[in-house]
Amino acid sequence: MSSENNDIPENEVEAQAAQESDGAEIESVDVEPDELSEVEALQEEVAMAKDAALRAQADAINAQRRAELDVEKARKFALERFANDLLPVVDNLERALEASAGSDAEGVAAVVEGVELTLKSLIDVLGKNGVTPVDPHGEPFDPQVAQAMSMIENPDVEPNTVTAVMQKGYLLKDRLLRPAMVMVSKAAS
Repeated sequence: MSSENNDIPENEVEAQAAQESDGAEIESVDVEPDELSEVEALQEEVAMAKDAALRAQADAINAQRRAELDVEKARKFALERFANDLLPVVDNLERALEASAGSDAEGVAAVVEGVELTLKSLIDVLGKNGVTPVDPHGEPFDPQVAQAMSMIENPDVEPNTVTAVMQKGYLLKDRLLRPAMVMVSKAAS
């Protein structure tokens, strides 16, 4: 600036220059001490709120990670109890095979008895874990739980009745695990 502005103090000249370069007016703000402490308190409150928000976000992310790990573990070990329940059945089958090695008449009878007991324990384990058999013999054919393998003429029963079950089906807690393989009667031609 020129030397004509000698009556303007130097810091005001700088303020004017800043005003001219910014194009904005600078107002002097008179802040009382009470207002200053109130502003500081509000700023501190905002800082605390930001910190709380960041902590809440971090907690949410950690909870999500823990939940994902729990789901992964649940998938990985979902059958653990079921498998532990089946291990005695495997042991009994192995004993039955060992007993059948010396197959005399008495040994064969013992093996048959052992296999029958093993089958009973296997059915008990399946039932305990929600697996129930589907044996629709003598019932009307239901495609929801059975699969027809063949149809035969049988005048003794009504048409569309299950006359033989070639393989039982199974439900897992009311959901079809495997359909029963059946023969179904048909009307005489």
